[in-house]
Formats: sequence, C-alpha cells, structure tokens
Amino acid sequence: MHRFRVILVAAIAAITAIPGVGADFDPRVVTFGAEREQIKNTPIEKRPNRPLHVYGNSVRRRQGRTAQSAPQGDARR
Repeated sequence: MHRFRVILVAAIAAITAIPGVGADFDPRVVTFGAEREQIKNTPIEKRPNRPLHVYGNSVRRRQGRTAQSAPQGDARR
C-alpha cells in the first residue's frame, strides 16, 4: 500500500510538472464546503480536470478537440 501511495504522488507530480497540463488540473477528488459550491456553480466546460471525474473530463476534452478542429473560414479561396 505504501508503494502505491508513493507511485500515485510521483505520477501526480509528474503530470502537474508538464507545461500546460497542470494549469487545468485539480488534484482533489472530493471537495467540501465553499469549494464544492464554487465547482457546482461553474459550467462543466469551465471546471478543472479532476481525477476519477470521467464524465466531466470527457466533456472538456471533447469540447477542446472540437474547438481546435473548427474550420478557419472558407477553404475554397
């Protein structure tokens, strides 16, 4: 069990150290109080990615891919 915790902490540290990835990552799986209300009042597309939140993370990834692949004007010109 101790080895698993060490690996988990190292993985989270490595992920947050990658430029651009850690900026949109919240390591808290469960939140309480004011933080929970703030997250619940934020649109799902604007929330940070969180571990084990598969649905919300998938929605944000899909939206990001759609925004990146949007056409930039008329391609026939």
